[in-house]
Amino acid sequence: MDAVDLSRIGLAGLAVMGQNLALNIAEKGFPISVYNRSSNKVDDTVERAKEEGNLPLRGYHNPQDFVLSIQKPRSVIILVKAGVPVDQTIATLSNFMEPGDCIVDGGNEWYENTERRAKQVAEKGLLYLGMGVSGGEEGARYGPSLMPGGTREAYNYIEDIVTKVAAQVDDGPCVTYVGNGGAGNFVKMVHNGIEYGDMQLISEAYDVLKCVGGLSNEEIAKTFAEWNRGELESFLIEITADIFTVKDNLGEGELVDKILDKTGMKGTGKWTVQQAAELSIAAPTIAASLDSRFLSGLKEEREVAAKIFKEHGLTDVFGSKTVDKKQLVDDVRKALYASKICSYAQGMNLLRAKSLEKSWDLNLGELARIWKGGCIIRAVFLDRIKKAYDRNPNLSSLLVDPEFAKEMVERQAAWRRVVGLAISNGISTPGMSASLAYFDTYRRSRLPANLVQAQRDYFGAHTYERIDQPGAFHTEWSKLARKVKGV
Repeated sequence: MDAVDLSRIGLAGLAVMGQNLALNIAEKGFPISVYNRSSNKVDDTVERAKEEGNLPLRGYHNPQDFVLSIQKPRSVIILVKAGVPVDQTIATLSNFMEPGDCIVDGGNEWYENTERRAKQVAEKGLLYLGMGVSGGEEGARYGPSLMPGGTREAYNYIEDIVTKVAAQVDDGPCVTYVGNGGAGNFVKMVHNGIEYGDMQLISEAYDVLKCVGGLSNEEIAKTFAEWNRGELESFLIEITADIFTVKDNLGEGELVDKILDKTGMKGTGKWTVQQAAELSIAAPTIAASLDSRFLSGLKEEREVAAKIFKEHGLTDVFGSKTVDKKQLVDDVRKALYASKICSYAQGMNLLRAKSLEKSWDLNLGELARIWKGGCIIRAVFLDRIKKAYDRNPNLSSLLVDPEFAKEMVERQAAWRRVVGLAISNGISTPGMSASLAYFDTYRRSRLPANLVQAQRDYFGAHTYERIDQPGAFHTEWSKLARKVKGV
């Protein structure tokens, strides 16, 4: 092909995300070649490109023709299922690529796999990026949040494209070069962990409003719509308000009430919690959200348990007390906001710890900025998180930023009322409770950990430190205890 006929970039993998991202790239004026193992996906994408304005997109059924249709140095985005399919796609395409070409993995991949693949393709002289893509199918089509990580040279290949394709906010496009190695995939993983926490906290707010406050779906829809005009303004709050307005087209009432209470997952939340444990970073809100998904999967067991406990006299006490609806709605709003701050603080602390371990030099304020648009966790208060890190890049926790600290104190009374009310009514609020426990633990200058250390020293001679003098100490606890008892 003549150089003038070559595409600016290629994309392989035309499921929903890949197809929409390809159309987004073409719509921004960058000629693109697309390829998929299933020919019908290629044809569908080409047809959509025609229907949506004769966009500069060409489809290929042969991997060699696909690769050769891209201008050098070639950049190819792959959007296929994580794991083995990525390795297979790389093996297929790299046979036709040349030194200096670049592969960009846009899937939800484990960051160590990205680092492994970068080394493998480097042997062929190829560059590699792992790029987190958030925003779902709509974000992919009209402007996602993009988190590319790998060699800076590789990012330079696609910078002009991604800055136009990404969601645009008041202070720039929602994309930044994250860092080297697997930094991009790791950041996307933590983003998803925060997303797990957000969704769990919102579901708990709904549960309290419905089961304790007795609010109807219509009232809940109006409540979330109102919240979306204030400090909680976000994509997830917005869509939650919408969900409660949708009627069931197969029966009476709203559709949300007919959906099975069993949550699915794809693994990034689990990876986040595992990494938090590996790095000794407390992430109880995110962990609680993961546990809640596990428990939701035990639908049959829960139904049996409900019957057994009912037979033993334990029945639901939802709404057994008179509740001031207006006060409850205001309290739940404050509890949700405070809990969210804790969840984001946990995610940011995890990113900082991994950045130090891997020397990624992550800019937490910049990451908060690129999450302001396009992505699932986009929210107004991300701008305030960015400003917190702008004020103090070495901030130990969002909780101690002066502005956030003030808000936590102002909301903690309402937060405690909500959690206490939920517990007294038999409503589980694992996310809000975990956030509150995290806050209460973090703000205390002295914890009962002194007793735990004494126990460890008693049974395992693990030693302990003292508050009044330096060094490690060990005590013969059992001997001294027997002496005290006169044994």
